[in-house]
Amino acid sequence: MAIVAKVWIEEDCITCDACQDICPEVFLVSEDTSEIIAAVRLDGQLDRNVGGAGMSGSTGADYGDMILEAAEACPVEIIKYEIQGEVAAEAVVEAAPAAAVAAAPPAAAAAVATGGSDALQALMGGGDRSLSIFFGSQTGNAAGLAEKTAKLASNYGLVPTVYDMDGFDPAALGNHKRTLIITSTWGEGEMPDNAETLWQSVSSQSPSLNGVSFSICAIGDTAYDEFCKAGTDWDEKYVALGANRVHSIQLCDVDFDTPWSQWVEEALPMIACVDESGTLQEVLLDEMKEYGSGSGEEVVSGDFTPASIIQQDLSITLSLFRYCPAASDTGWDTIACAVPGHATVEDLLVAVQHDVDGSLAFRRGNGNGSPTTGLRVNGRIVLADLIQISELVNDGGVLKIEPLPGYPVIRDLIVDYSSFETNRVAAKPWLRADPRDGHTLLNGNAMGTMEIATAATLHSMTDVVSYQLLQSMSDTFAYDSEYKGPGILLQQWSRSIDPRTGESQQNDLMHSLGSEHGVWSEADFSSVARYGSDGRTASKALNTARGKILNSTNYTGPHGRLVKWYGRSVKWSGNVNETTLYRQVLGPVGLLSNIFDGVSARMFLGFTRTGAPPFRSLQALLAPPAGIGKIPNMINSKVASHHEVVNLFNEIDQRF
Repeated sequence: MAIVAKVWIEEDCITCDACQDICPEVFLVSEDTSEIIAAVRLDGQLDRNVGGAGMSGSTGADYGDMILEAAEACPVEIIKYEIQGEVAAEAVVEAAPAAAVAAAPPAAAAAVATGGSDALQALMGGGDRSLSIFFGSQTGNAAGLAEKTAKLASNYGLVPTVYDMDGFDPAALGNHKRTLIITSTWGEGEMPDNAETLWQSVSSQSPSLNGVSFSICAIGDTAYDEFCKAGTDWDEKYVALGANRVHSIQLCDVDFDTPWSQWVEEALPMIACVDESGTLQEVLLDEMKEYGSGSGEEVVSGDFTPASIIQQDLSITLSLFRYCPAASDTGWDTIACAVPGHATVEDLLVAVQHDVDGSLAFRRGNGNGSPTTGLRVNGRIVLADLIQISELVNDGGVLKIEPLPGYPVIRDLIVDYSSFETNRVAAKPWLRADPRDGHTLLNGNAMGTMEIATAATLHSMTDVVSYQLLQSMSDTFAYDSEYKGPGILLQQWSRSIDPRTGESQQNDLMHSLGSEHGVWSEADFSSVARYGSDGRTASKALNTARGKILNSTNYTGPHGRLVKWYGRSVKWSGNVNETTLYRQVLGPVGLLSNIFDGVSARMFLGFTRTGAPPFRSLQALLAPPAGIGKIPNMINSKVASHHEVVNLFNEIDQRF
């Protein structure tokens, strides 16, 4: 039988009466929301109980199963609860008075670490292991991250509880000795709506937070001046009120998943090292990380347990790109080494840094494919912390490692991603939903709708490990430095066909995709597709984007089939000049249309495409009749790169 220590109701209740029908002893549905009855709570209040008051008497045991059933029946899944334990009701009554059972801290049920040092076991079994995770959320992102953080917290022997800041008692903040705050920023540096009241109360009352250990993850948007201000305000306020910051604040842009993951990996084990007295046992941090990751545990055996795959050692020659910005000098280091085949490229670089040259610079990842660890290895674009050496080179081979193409190199293998971020911010690929009748939440926020098939299509279209990596797969940047790049374009295209996107944003995105330095700057997306599954995924999607743009414009304008046939004509002849452009750019069948649209007449009579004087020079009269009407070649050279051809075409066709 489940014993519920506390139950509360989050926002956006649709007052469907399901909870009250199942358990009227606990739930009362009003016109606006569902509430927890005062008689079953220790604080004796009637509201949604977002403050987390415990269950009074034996209520948690008497109605535990019914509360769980009501939570499961809730269609919008806003009924949340905390389980104290699962024992027989008779045993609870015999073991202690009902009031004592209800007052017992749920955190006492924390699991004790098995294995590890005596100090770690003492910490893990030292009584209260509760963790409070507060979220300030306007659109749900921070709330979602809070739930994810709570799931990971149990790996470190913590007992997490997620709290909505809305309605929380500021005087109770000091009782939460381990605290994580995840908050977004709204408007021009303002608190989210659900956090504003608590913030004003804390600012005016200044409750003591001595003995509280905390860390903060802030979500914002670098497009605004007050980037992550709500998070930095809470960070400064907690320190000012006497709290101990165990890990520095993490500032996240609109792509918050990666920085949040990095924060969780450091902040959770750190706050898990805070003992019951509130003292940070930092000497146990490395052991706590090992415990939380499970790397210190033995691999269990069983029919469905994956085995550890060990590859034999490979004797290889490492060719390593080096760049020193101080000396403006580049070169290659050659190192003969023997490495396990199952080791990643990052493992190899770490070994070189430790044992050969400590000045080697590269970006480290988290071992799960960090998007910023990209490198070019033996011509392949890969993530260093994910790709194994055995996938790149055979025994006795050469492993050539160099920085990602398409980005400026800062030092050695580290590239500057600021151009990508600048283009991404300018492209605005995040969701902007226009308010629509019938498609809004109860709080007035706009909400789109999506079919299951559409969601699956969008997911498969953007199923790439790293947009930064995808960006480097294009060869166009050498010829067009202002090209948006496939990583940015794919985000724009997927957002433009997302049914949740507002109409005005869809129009903006389609205009951006078809504009100068958009999808037409890429000569041929097959050059992106050659880099594997991620390249093929992006190539297929962006070719579809081209098709939609052509269909929406009825194939008019300077691109589309003109680019296609111009590229083919140059490949056939090897030359770029305006005569080739005239003869073949429209394709074999398209040439016939010249008779009717005046192109042939203008060429024969000597009129230029620029509207300049009919005879730009005397060259057209030197060898009649062959020279009559011929525009003097402005470009006449052989080219090897298709990307250069298209870049030249995009410059030439502006005169048409």
